[in-house]
Amino acid sequence: VQLQASGGGLVQAGGSLRLSCVASGRDFSTSVMAWFRQVPGKEREHVAGITWSTNITYYANSVKDRFTISRDVAKNSVYLQANNVRPEDTAVYYCAAGSRYSENRRTYDYWGQGTQVTVSS
Repeated sequence: VQLQASGGGLVQAGGSLRLSCVASGRDFSTSVMAWFRQVPGKEREHVAGITWSTNITYYANSVKDRFTISRDVAKNSVYLQANNVRPEDTAVYYCAAGSRYSENRRTYDYWGQGTQVTVSS
């Protein structure tokens, strides 16, 4: 199983960016996909999640109403649209796949390599 994340970069506060994660190597129809983020010295934290088959979404309070998670079944991809970004959103963002939804990173079996997002003030 491979998860390939992309789309990070440098963005000004108040701006937008879109992260993508392409999944391959298995049937994800019974899975949950999620985005986490991590800054140096801190635990990897949950950002958003989505159920692959039923399209139910979940968000951390810190990103609710600013970030949107979505998936494209045909492309085996999950996306994170980040709007009105803030300096505190700066982190390495990881996509993950698991068999059930949880905010606990240990629930997830597969991880992408991470993509850096830097928000300048």
